[in-house]
Amino acid sequence: MRKIYETANAALEGVLFDGMTIASGGFGLCGIPELLIAAIRKAGTQGLTVASNNAGVDGFGLGVLLESRQVKKMISSYVGENAEFMRQYLSGELELEFNPQGTLAERMRAGGAGIPGFYTRTGVGTVIAEGKEHKDFDGKTYILERAIVADLSIVKAWKADPSGNLVFRKTARNFNPPAATCGKICVVEVEEIVPLGSLDPDTIHLPGIYVHRIVQGQHEKRIEQRTVRKKESV
Repeated sequence: MRKIYETANAALEGVLFDGMTIASGGFGLCGIPELLIAAIRKAGTQGLTVASNNAGVDGFGLGVLLESRQVKKMISSYVGENAEFMRQYLSGELELEFNPQGTLAERMRAGGAGIPGFYTRTGVGTVIAEGKEHKDFDGKTYILERAIVADLSIVKAWKADPSGNLVFRKTARNFNPPAATCGKICVVEVEEIVPLGSLDPDTIHLPGIYVHRIVQGQHEKRIEQRTVRKKESV
């Protein structure tokens, strides 16, 4: 089966529909599928529920889908650095399902593993636990968290081979692998496509069985918050 597509628009052809749920990889601005996000904006798909660690920043990453009002609900851990997100949420235009980072990663992993839910102590006694089943194990209270199964996963990897075996780079491994596994269709953008057989099996972070479509492209290297040391006076 051919997995490599020429453009992000072509890689998403036939898989987008209004009201769908999308799992998006990335951590901050590291390892975000910016080309696929731009293609979704261009397609104009509406009423999206997006599960992602964060919501990008104003004008970049998932922030561009917030600007175009294509996102109905975010399932996220960190929602700072985005003034438009804050404006829409406080005005009631945007729904937010807040998740601790580990819980969100495990919800995605569980969805990919076919596990419908799991119990965790994280969030017990907070607003996170409201409306969720509570159960005691060995004298400690846990809450039930449901797995995430998305209609589409969009992720970014460093390298891929034609079969879709992926290698992620550094922090990009945080959310991209679990996000990739929990989608019914997984579309990946990569910096480099290498020949089949050239990747050491021990270095592959995600097997190609999870990947349906691949697009290669150039990516912008952004820093979320640039912090530099002040020059010392001479």
